[in-house]
Amino acid sequence: MGLFSSKVQGLIGVDISSTSVKMVNIQREQGLFHLKSYCIETLPVGAVVDKIVVDTEMVGESISRLAERGQVSGSAAATSVSGSAVITKIIDMDMRLNDAEREAQIRLDADQYIPYPLEEVNLDFEVVGPSLVHDSMVQVLLAASRSENVNQRIDALTFGGLETKIVDIESHAIERAFSLMVDSLPELIALVDIGHNQTTLYIVKNGEFVYSREQLFGGAQLTEAIQNRYGLSFEDATFNKRELTLPDDYYPEILTPFIENIVQQITRSLQFYFSSSRHNNIDHLVMSGGSSSIPGLAGMVQQKLGKPVTIANPFINMTIDPYIDSEQLNVDTPSLMAACGLALRSFD
Repeated sequence: MGLFSSKVQGLIGVDISSTSVKMVNIQREQGLFHLKSYCIETLPVGAVVDKIVVDTEMVGESISRLAERGQVSGSAAATSVSGSAVITKIIDMDMRLNDAEREAQIRLDADQYIPYPLEEVNLDFEVVGPSLVHDSMVQVLLAASRSENVNQRIDALTFGGLETKIVDIESHAIERAFSLMVDSLPELIALVDIGHNQTTLYIVKNGEFVYSREQLFGGAQLTEAIQNRYGLSFEDATFNKRELTLPDDYYPEILTPFIENIVQQITRSLQFYFSSSRHNNIDHLVMSGGSSSIPGLAGMVQQKLGKPVTIANPFINMTIDPYIDSEQLNVDTPSLMAACGLALRSFD
């Protein structure tokens, strides 16, 4: 199962995160991308831990329900691996090599790049451009993931009635979705993806992702604070957080400190980037991930940074199926970046 497989028509994007499964179906109609359907289902606690699928059957059952709701059972699908589950490296290779020779050379030198035995790894590579070392060489992006991480996802999709055609890298899927928005944005952009346990800063220069930094902080901290304050289960805390049905003291006592913490994390990540580049400011900040739609968060970040802040919307230039609830889509959109990018593999 290649990470850089060639184009497959009609792919369903399936993003399996630590807390949910998200499914996106994008079609092309009259030359425009069309969001045909999307579905999200929250996963039981422990089904996926640190983005590693622990209970394949439980995740598969969620996928099966989503496939039925989205009317995509039996479809070809793209999913992704991420974080510590995937290793990527840029290596320089002789431009005269063909793909078979390149693969043989990579496997010969694999112990330089991959800290696992080759028989335990799925790997793939792609030529990304000319080398900076010598005119006779090219840069090759090598991607590798433990086979068990890849196979667990394939098994979950199979159990859910989908056929996995592509296993991508999550950050590449996010970059692909972001490319649909970038035309209307300035030169140097920070994309902050706030996940359940992890917040990732991406720096985008002229539409290209040039830097990323991960921090162990995310929406889980807010959920845990709600659980501790009000004595709720994880499921009830998650539901009440999403539906905004918590007591009045939630905003000053729980939400405001959490937002201030996010602002601090973003500021710190940006300072790390500035210290290692010739830049000392950004032009614009875009927020994605489920927690980015928290009321008041974008405004507070904008006030702190003194730069325009917007919420990610990869569907901004798409037509939307009339059966989709537009109000709910606005809430869900920033959490659908990876699933959207996976669905776009149909059109690479």
